[in-house]
Formats: sequence, structure tokens, C-alpha cells
Amino acid sequence: MENNYIIDLKSISKEYDGVRVLDNINLYVRKNEFITLLGPSGCGKTTTLRIIGGFEQPTEGRVIFEGKDITNVPPYKRQINTVFQKYALFPHMNVFENIAFGLKIKKLPKNEIEKRVKEMLRLVNLQGFENRSIQSLSGGQQQRVAIARALVNEPKVLLLDEPLGALDLKLRKEMQTELKNMQQRVGITFIYVTHDQEEALTMSDTVVVMDKGVIQQIGTPEDIYNEPKNAFVAKFIGESNIIDGIMHEDFVVEFAGEVFKCIDKGFSKKETIEVVIRPEDLEITIPEEGKLKGIVKSVTFKGVHYEIIVNDGNRDWKIHSTIMKPVGTEIGMNIAPENIHVMKKVNEK
Repeated sequence: MENNYIIDLKSISKEYDGVRVLDNINLYVRKNEFITLLGPSGCGKTTTLRIIGGFEQPTEGRVIFEGKDITNVPPYKRQINTVFQKYALFPHMNVFENIAFGLKIKKLPKNEIEKRVKEMLRLVNLQGFENRSIQSLSGGQQQRVAIARALVNEPKVLLLDEPLGALDLKLRKEMQTELKNMQQRVGITFIYVTHDQEEALTMSDTVVVMDKGVIQQIGTPEDIYNEPKNAFVAKFIGESNIIDGIMHEDFVVEFAGEVFKCIDKGFSKKETIEVVIRPEDLEITIPEEGKLKGIVKSVTFKGVHYEIIVNDGNRDWKIHSTIMKPVGTEIGMNIAPENIHVMKKVNEK
């Protein structure tokens, strides 16, 4: 095993009452990595997290932690702490007592506990909040207390299960940045679960996209966004135009009745494929200069850009552009070779 892996999930499957919710998951996590499990509800991401934390046992497979099999080790004996969506703070204890709870159980000396709790309060920007009651705190502050309580035990891995789910949009954005900074400062491994694509792309070093208990793709946020492996990933991560096509040969693809140069290779000759084109990658031009043409059906102002729906007689194209074209206008559309992403066609079961 490479020594920079901290966790290695080997062929993990999980069944509840004969229903398979995880199907042969193989995944390694590096030390000090911020890795996010991303997918829709019911895709198996929280079950995976709970298996890593020891709250669930896999039906098959093993959980390796720093080279040792911990599949049957109980949660409290793992060097792993969890922050849940419902922060599970103790309402009858103040902020200091909540954070100190785990250290008191370990019977650490009083001055050591005080030092470590103060350090944590500084880390999560809550200096001076020691004696506040939990009820008097905002959602964002409670969230920070929950993180401080987990980090004070100096786990090697922190599991976070949709921890920003209960916060409003502005606070979520602030906490995303703060969590990423915190992870870099404390230098431990964060394994994060969310169904929010933007959150995953903003915070992670590595994103693991899951659907129906299976890993669909693992990669950096850039890889996942720019080179989706299949239609599920393309649709789930951002908005996409997905069109059937034919790969004539390396670097030559046909779709929407036209032949385009692309940068993909390694497909069979005349293989039927699917093409992904992101809305921001369709360039608007005059009809005579466009490889594709269409009539503008609708225009919606989105703040940073216009979302324009264009119909070419066969299908609708979604375009994100800072150029506004009125409804009813005929326009041309061009796509640069590097913005055409060719994917293997997967038959939906």
C-alpha cells in the first residue's frame, strides 16, 4: 500500500433487507485530502461515510485505515470523528463544555483541556464565546462549535455529512470557504458528503460522483466538470447539452447533422457516442458564420449572463452568454474542438 493513503475501501457492498445500496465500492483517500462524495439522495454517499466512521458494517468488503483492517473496529476506537447535519450539540452545556466533552471523557488534565479548547475557539473564530449557551447561537455558530468539538480530539480524519444543509445561502458560501481554509490549516483529511454540485466543486481536491450505489467518476473538480465520463455525471454536474453522435475516427465527430473536429480519440470507427457541450461553450455568431443555426426561443437574465434557448429545427440548445439576442432572432453557433466532449454511450438499464 502506498504510504500516503489513509483510508482504502476495498470492494465494499452493503445490503439492507436484500436491497443493494452500495455495489462494490473501491476508493482510496490520501492523507490531508479534501474529498467529497457527491450524488443525489439515495445514491449511497451517506452509507459510505457511515461505513468509514464505523456506524455501519459492510455486507462485503474491508475498510483499511493506515494499512490496518478496521472493518470491525467500533466508532469510538477509530481515529475518525464525524460532524452530522444535525449538529447533535448538548443543549444543557455551554460552548466550552460542548467542545471539551471528548477531552473530559479521555480524562485529560484540566489545563490541557483549557488550552486545547481555547485553540479550537480561535480556529473557528469563536473566541469569547466559551460561556454562551448553545441555544443563543446562530446556525453558523452552532456548526462551528460542532466542528471544533470534532477537531479538538485531533482525529486523523473528519467526516462531514451535509454539515451546511441547514444554513442559508449566504452563510453556506462563507462556511464553504472557511471549511476549506480550516482543513488546510489543521492539515487533516476531510471526507465530505453533499448533493450540492457547486459546494463539491468549490471545496474539494477530489470529487467522487455516485449514483445508485456505484461510483460513476472520480477526479478533480476540473476533470469532473470538463471531462464527464457519462451522461449522468454531465447532467448532475452543471448544465449540459447532450446530443447523440457518431465518432468517425480519432478527432472527428458528427452530431446535429454536422462534422466537427474534436480532441477525443480511442473510439471505434463509426461508434455511436454522446457529446456533451456546456452552455457557456456555445459561441454566438451571425447565421452565415455559424456551423449550427437556430432561432432564439427564450431569453432569461441570470445576473452574470443570459440563458438563451435556441431551436435548430430538431432540438433545443441551451446557451450561456453575455451577448443578448432577442426572441425570434436567427443566430449561428460555433463550438471550439476542445469544448466538444465525447463520451461512450451507456445504455440505461
